[in-house]
Amino acid sequence: MGSFFITIYRFGHAIARGLKDREFRRLFVFVIAILMSGTLFYHFAEGWSYVDSIYFSVTTLTTVGYGDLHPTGDGSKIFTIIYIFVGIGIILGFVNAVAHHSKKETFVGNLLLNATESKPKKERRPRAKKEAQSEE
Repeated sequence: MGSFFITIYRFGHAIARGLKDREFRRLFVFVIAILMSGTLFYHFAEGWSYVDSIYFSVTTLTTVGYGDLHPTGDGSKIFTIIYIFVGIGIILGFVNAVAHHSKKETFVGNLLLNATESKPKKERRPRAKKEAQSEE
């Protein structure tokens, strides 16, 4: 149970850290907008409660899809098709951004970031003729 709370803490910390980044903030707004649009649509089109609507939106866009709720009208089904194609890309981009910001704060993440950063190469100075001849 403790690891669950540690994971929630790290997730929250990664989001807080990510909100300092302009691109992350934009993506975060898109995630909220796509979830709210789905919630409002399903609430009014299907007559679901707000909790059921947000639940369906999240399980659909995260590709969990328990199957306990599903759209019944043709208009709702067409909306869901478009909603999935648009929303999954946004959600995956957000998950990737959160993972990027969370790996910066771990020991292994720091090692990976340091290993991938390009470091300037040291210039090799030419050896003197005497050094080269003495080695032969």
